[in-house]
Amino acid sequence: MVPGDHAEKTPTKPAYIMAASRQVITYRELEEDANRIAHMFRRLGYQRGDSIAVFSENHEFYFKICWAAQRAGLYYTCISSYLTAEEVDYIVGDCGAKGFITSAAKSAVASELLKMMPGVRDRFMVQGTLDGYLSLENEIAGLPATMIENPSAGADMLYSSGTTGRPKGVRTALPEEDYGYMPEGMDLFTKLYGAGEDTVYLSPAPLYHAAPLRFNMAMQRLGATCVVMEKFDPELAIEYIGRYQCTHSQWVPTMFVRMLKLPIEVRQKYDVSSMKVAIHAAAPCPTQVKYQMIDWWGPVINEYYAGTEGNGFVAINSEQWLAKPGSVGVCLNAVLHIVDDEGNEVPAGQEGTIYFSDGGDFEYYNDPEKTAESKNDRGWTTLGDVGYVDEDGFLFLTDRKAYMIISGGVNIYPQEIENLMVTHPEVMDVAVIGAPNEEFGEEVTAIVQPVDFAAADSELRHRLLDFCREHLSHIKCPRVIDFERELPRHENGKLYKRLLRDRYWTGHNSRIV
Repeated sequence: MVPGDHAEKTPTKPAYIMAASRQVITYRELEEDANRIAHMFRRLGYQRGDSIAVFSENHEFYFKICWAAQRAGLYYTCISSYLTAEEVDYIVGDCGAKGFITSAAKSAVASELLKMMPGVRDRFMVQGTLDGYLSLENEIAGLPATMIENPSAGADMLYSSGTTGRPKGVRTALPEEDYGYMPEGMDLFTKLYGAGEDTVYLSPAPLYHAAPLRFNMAMQRLGATCVVMEKFDPELAIEYIGRYQCTHSQWVPTMFVRMLKLPIEVRQKYDVSSMKVAIHAAAPCPTQVKYQMIDWWGPVINEYYAGTEGNGFVAINSEQWLAKPGSVGVCLNAVLHIVDDEGNEVPAGQEGTIYFSDGGDFEYYNDPEKTAESKNDRGWTTLGDVGYVDEDGFLFLTDRKAYMIISGGVNIYPQEIENLMVTHPEVMDVAVIGAPNEEFGEEVTAIVQPVDFAAADSELRHRLLDFCREHLSHIKCPRVIDFERELPRHENGKLYKRLLRDRYWTGHNSRIV
């Protein structure tokens, strides 16, 4: 199923609604504009397997562009709208994009990019123009609204957030099936989450991220209506649930935290009873936060653990999670392995690196070394995360291996500390890193974004340390607590922890003091 099927069946049904502006794009409008853009790609000479790049905020043309590339047999790379010109230039060059599409809202960066991206042949802008860019709306005006000849299935080629280094492009082979095929894994949406034509799906996250992009497009394959927030706001998010009678949604844990930090009288103003399935992923959710969300919304909270790489999918619902708090679930589409540093698979309850076998295959584009690093000698693949499975096969995450702190020879995983500290009523966000220490090698350092930065003083520092000492062993408690007005967190929920660590390690040639 594809949007064209629903354009024939229910042409006036909203395919998606831009939440703040209330702009409605029907299935007919989505299909016709996607066809026009696909015709433009063909006229430009783009061939199956060629690439385009999209750099913009959430707006009405986003899905039209992606669906056009999807039917024209192209790879489409959606780029974070918060990146600098140099960062965009790197991704566009790495993915080999021939066409580049941006928006008037990104004119400042788009102007800088005029002297960059030497491999780009064609540059377009939506909702405005800029010297050096053609108006996408003008270019497709008058082009046929019918399907291109010989449509061919394309695919997204997305980049990791670059939280541990340069972003990595994840590339899979183009599907061999016709454009209208139903992709493998769609039963995750229908059977696991009960999605279908009656679904109203709230999407509060930026569309350049893998999960929002793929989930929205999957919902449009099913004929659902998507409600797309232009930008996340905690109060507006819960207001939109009632306003649009949303039945499904997807979140990251920081969104839960920010909604829970709203005054109780604000939360109680809005009706969230229409929500049947609220999905979260992208980062581990602190146990206390999840308990509070289930208490507030009911047992509708679903979690999954997966990556842009698509090598495995682990899922858990509220009932399962309440029986096994802290778990991210069981693997549904691959075989899960926990492996020690010597490459041996370890028994239940023992911690190690998480690997998948018999799942989706991928490569990091233009980086055979990183691709090789993601695989072991048996061909199993990893995202670099650490965890363990219990006797029932439920997976528990502990941390990203790259973030592990080694202090005095003891391995300390920041996630446990972060999960605790973010539950403190005076903490909005927190990152825990290992900073250099002459005696121990590394020391546990917490960088805290307070709810009220004016209260960021030594007394708050002491209160947070006392809170940690009450709940954690001495070795895990931060030796240092620093305050920041705002942590460098991506809107997709990922934290650029590398940027924080670099501040503390500047001047050190290695991680060994």
